Amino acid sequence: MTQIDHIVFDIGKVLIHYDPDLPFSRLIPDEAERRWFFDNVCTSDWNIEQDRGRTWQEAEALLIAEHPTHEENIRNFRRHWHEMVPHAYDGSVAIMEGLITQGRDVTMLTNFAADTFTEARGLFPFLEKPRGVTVSGEVGLIKPDERIYRLHAETFGLIPAATLFIDDSAKNVEGAKAAGWNALLFTGADRLAEDLKGLEVM
Repeated sequence: MTQIDHIVFDIGKVLIHYDPDLPFSRLIPDEAERRWFFDNVCTSDWNIEQDRGRTWQEAEALLIAEHPTHEENIRNFRRHWHEMVPHAYDGSVAIMEGLITQGRDVTMLTNFAADTFTEARGLFPFLEKPRGVTVSGEVGLIKPDERIYRLHAETFGLIPAATLFIDDSAKNVEGAKAAGWNALLFTGADRLAEDLKGLEVM
């Protein structure tokens, strides 16, 4: 059995909930109109560039130039970001904190804009408990690019073959495996606990 010496957690949808619909169901009540907005204006491809390091000012200016009639809601995406992360996943957080208490080496690797991650740290103090974190928006790389996994391993002195990554995205899990890590697809805290016990990590 593979010896796991390092556990690396993703954050969004593993430790904290994230859903842009939460504020926008109020801001754009019509579901079809809201879906159009996310499919054509504040798209996932647009948002991921903030995770890569683009500033919100640049991002908003780009979209406002293309969609001037949607300026208010374009700005609302960042303005109401805190409503998109309403709570932590208590079960996952308990697992992570338990591993730290056991003396396990725990770090985090996340696709996150730099400024919203600073805000998240204020909202969720448990994000300070692991040994450290690599934030995509701070390093200019995003998962599943193998380079961000290698950078994280180098930064924190991880042995790839002895590292276990936990992420809710299948492509990010595959990126970790391509970098020589072990990886689990997160589907819930109960399943994660079972998987970790099976690996003799907890």
